[in-house]
Amino acid sequence: MHVRHLTVGDFRSYAAADLALEPGITTLVGLNGQGKTNLVEAIGYLATLSSHRVSTDQPLVRVGAERAIIRAAVVRDGREQVVELEINPGRANRAKLGRSPLPRTRDVLGTVRSVLFAPEDLALVKGDPDQRRRFLDDLLVQRQPRWAEVRGDYDKVVRQRSALLKQAGADKRGRGRRARVPEGVDPGAAREEAMRTLDIWDDRLATVGAQLLYARLRLLTDLVPHLTQTYGEVSASVSEATARYRSSIPGPVGEALAEGFESAQDVPPVERLREELLEGMAQVREQELDRGVSLVGPHRDDITLALGEMPAKGYASHGESWSFALGLRLAAYRLLQHDLDDDPVLVLDDVFAELDSGRRTRLAGLVAGSEQVLITAAVGADVPEELSGARFAVTKGEVSPA
Repeated sequence: MHVRHLTVGDFRSYAAADLALEPGITTLVGLNGQGKTNLVEAIGYLATLSSHRVSTDQPLVRVGAERAIIRAAVVRDGREQVVELEINPGRANRAKLGRSPLPRTRDVLGTVRSVLFAPEDLALVKGDPDQRRRFLDDLLVQRQPRWAEVRGDYDKVVRQRSALLKQAGADKRGRGRRARVPEGVDPGAAREEAMRTLDIWDDRLATVGAQLLYARLRLLTDLVPHLTQTYGEVSASVSEATARYRSSIPGPVGEALAEGFESAQDVPPVERLREELLEGMAQVREQELDRGVSLVGPHRDDITLALGEMPAKGYASHGESWSFALGLRLAAYRLLQHDLDDDPVLVLDDVFAELDSGRRTRLAGLVAGSEQVLITAAVGADVPEELSGARFAVTKGEVSPA
């Protein structure tokens, strides 16, 4: 798979830009702030419907514009397809394949598959759990786009259930009763109704959450062997990189899930995971009412990254952390490559400036044979000679052959 042509309009700093691309290595060279990362960010957005730099769409639209356009001609197995996204902050985004509008934006998922590594990825190792959850979920959707709907449904359920917990918890503590309970309605009856409704949302969270948990566990089981290999290749270290799932389900069940599985087929079935989630919520119900938040479910889970017996977070050196983050991205690349029998687009955004010479050389050797690699660099000399290819200069939002 490769992107043959990229067009953006009112995207980030660009009023308009067109970039003709070829298979193989392409490097965008420009000082920081000139707009080179904006172009590869656009390709990443087509692949995941999200940005690796910001959590909302508003910053993606050029100041003064109402919407942004990203359009790409994508070639796979000799066939070309044009995909277009219209980004409308505060309103529904729109999507097209060819000239045909799609009923849902997420229907474009799978048209472009890419793996992007950027300096922000150091947060995969050193940052909060939400960074690692997002990594896993984004990879899950790229691998099987149908999981985007499950992921969206789960987020909605968590928001609804948490809002109900806040209401029921306030009634339990005797605060906010006047604002929430209409005149003439018994507060005790109102709380009983809220608790019955909470039981319904428990069931919905467990039902959708079990599907997402099941998919994550299977994905991580498939990913870890690639991670162990890619970390070793990048770092040339004898330490073994591993990743284990840390579930928010209390007690022995959560501990058992953290032990991992020999193969994806060993992951417990969805119905069993649903039952365990329901039991876990029952155990922490009073805590949830006191705090007004949902304490059990995939939204509270984490991935424990380790080098040998030691957790990477807090113990890995700066170089080891970079190697681990890069190993995770390369493992995702190889997993998608295996699933698709095709190369995703690989994006290396300002990566080489952060690596020592040894890691640069090893990384170059690992990716040089990929169908398409897009590299950004502030200094062209940072890119190893093994990754020679087409070069473009990016200066104040203008792109020209270098």
